[in-house]
Amino acid sequence: MTALNRVPSLMARAGTASALTLAAVGGSIVVPGVASEASAVTMASKALQIAASKKGSPYQWGATGPRRFDCSGLTLYSFKRAGKKLPRTAAQQYNNSRHISASSRRAGDLVFFHSGSYVYHVGIYAGSGKIWHAPKTGDVVKLQKIWTKSVWYGRVR
Repeated sequence: MTALNRVPSLMARAGTASALTLAAVGGSIVVPGVASEASAVTMASKALQIAASKKGSPYQWGATGPRRFDCSGLTLYSFKRAGKKLPRTAAQQYNNSRHISASSRRAGDLVFFHSGSYVYHVGIYAGSGKIWHAPKTGDVVKLQKIWTKSVWYGRVR
């Protein structure tokens, strides 16, 4: 029996039992939206760990791993390994993410660098104002401080 099915039957048996009583007897309380939000956090955390594990991998334009990456190739690879398919380019990833404010950002969110309305770079937010990303030709995947205020944030759905 799933948690969704157990709550109504426990409530029917318990009458006017409180949530604490249900929890004490092994019941489950389902809050709409919480399970999907929790799984999104887990997926984003996995993607962040995968990106970090690629530290030192060389940048190569158009590369999507597992040994070489461009910026959106690293995010695509990391989220794919975490169980979520993303589109190929930074702009497509921006258009397919849930846009969030800087104050709402959390580790595992995508950070999009833009000039006007043009998105030209993406990384994965690591916390403390830093991202994991594949910067440019001649460089490697690394953790770096966000260097501009011209960024937007997106949460993978």
